[in-house]
Amino acid sequence: MYSCLLKLPPLLFGMACLMSCSSANNKPLSVRFSADSTAIILSDIDPAGLGLIRNIPGVDTAHADLITVLETPADEDTISMEHNVPGKLEVTDSTLVFKPAESFISGKNYLVISYMNAKFASTEKIISGRLNHSVKPQQVMLKR
Repeated sequence: MYSCLLKLPPLLFGMACLMSCSSANNKPLSVRFSADSTAIILSDIDPAGLGLIRNIPGVDTAHADLITVLETPADEDTISMEHNVPGKLEVTDSTLVFKPAESFISGKNYLVISYMNAKFASTEKIISGRLNHSVKPQQVMLKR
């Protein structure tokens, strides 16, 4: 009766090893300003996810579902609040490019929030028991 329970741990360990050796794209999403600081470039996107994004009709108006760009106040500024930066999202062959409706302001901070390349659970988190109940977005602070 208990012989099945003795076979379970080695089986789970073997499955975890196989899953951790997969050829999946494990690179984090790269978020940066363009060379002239007129746009935000998101690269190193999972190819399958980028393929799905290409098939969204009117992707430039759906950017709030893909990424959020917020202008944040400086640390010493206690009066201002965060606010959304409107703009268009363009899909290229390997990147997403966010172009704001108005130019980015020099000296301001911009918070980019994205769920792209986010994972619910990795093999390491499952084995160590640190599994979260929700997907955590990637947040990157950019200073113009």
